[in-house]
Amino acid sequence: MSEDTKQPGSDEPTQPDASATDSSGKPTSPIKSASGSAPTGSDAEKASMVDEAKARVAAVKESLANQAATPADATAPKPPVKKKDEGPKPSDASGHPLVKKLKDKFGQAIGEAVEFIGQLSVTVERQHIVAICDFLRTDLKTPFNYLSDLTCVHFPDRKEAPFEVVYNLFSITANERVRLKVRVNEQEGVESVTGVWPAANWLEREVFDLFGVHFAGHPDLRRLLLPPDWEGHPLRKDFPLEFVENEWTAKHLPEMDEVQLEQLHQRRAYGLEILSVPQERVMREIFRGGKDVMPKDK
Repeated sequence: MSEDTKQPGSDEPTQPDASATDSSGKPTSPIKSASGSAPTGSDAEKASMVDEAKARVAAVKESLANQAATPADATAPKPPVKKKDEGPKPSDASGHPLVKKLKDKFGQAIGEAVEFIGQLSVTVERQHIVAICDFLRTDLKTPFNYLSDLTCVHFPDRKEAPFEVVYNLFSITANERVRLKVRVNEQEGVESVTGVWPAANWLEREVFDLFGVHFAGHPDLRRLLLPPDWEGHPLRKDFPLEFVENEWTAKHLPEMDEVQLEQLHQRRAYGLEILSVPQERVMREIFRGGKDVMPKDK
């Protein structure tokens, strides 16, 4: 008899067959790992997860390739383009009652008439501007007795008449407005309307100063905002915007050394610079005496 070496409480381990069979009974070779040995359960699980990740990456690449091949316009139509709302446009005002009244009185002297956002603009010939203004001021139904503004616009491309003098009139009693436009050039200019509205005095001087338009018959046509010896007219569209050297700057803005510049700062600190020229001293005496600088309009 052989000696029994089996320990109590333990089962004899079973050895696996050298070869396994499938359901048909044919023998199958065991799965081996990369090292040549059969993989464990964790290695098989990792290999399965890697295969699934590769399959997902391949599916994403295929989807992106299909989207690139198919244009977006073919899949989703563009929304309709909303047309931009058009703003108000000027309309012909030749049938306006005031325009008809002016044409009946002055005929061919009344040019184009347009209305824009309730504002009436009439182009008139420069030779008849005084007569037209006087007619509108003394009209019984709508007396335009207030000159609210007088200005100018520069059109450099219009060689024959590059300037357009604009008169904004207002009827206080009728509460109506009208705008008169006169096309002029620098040489001919236009006649002054200070005899119709005294308030046009400084307004015409301002246009003369900044645009260079001459007003014939003006009682005191000289610069209003700039020095008398200034060169050029700043509100013209061909006037340079940057600083320029001219005779006025050379005369009134001389070069100063450090000592002269310090003296200038000291005079300004003590308020002495404003009394540096004789004309300003005269103005101080006028104000102290309580006199009027210029006679008032009657």
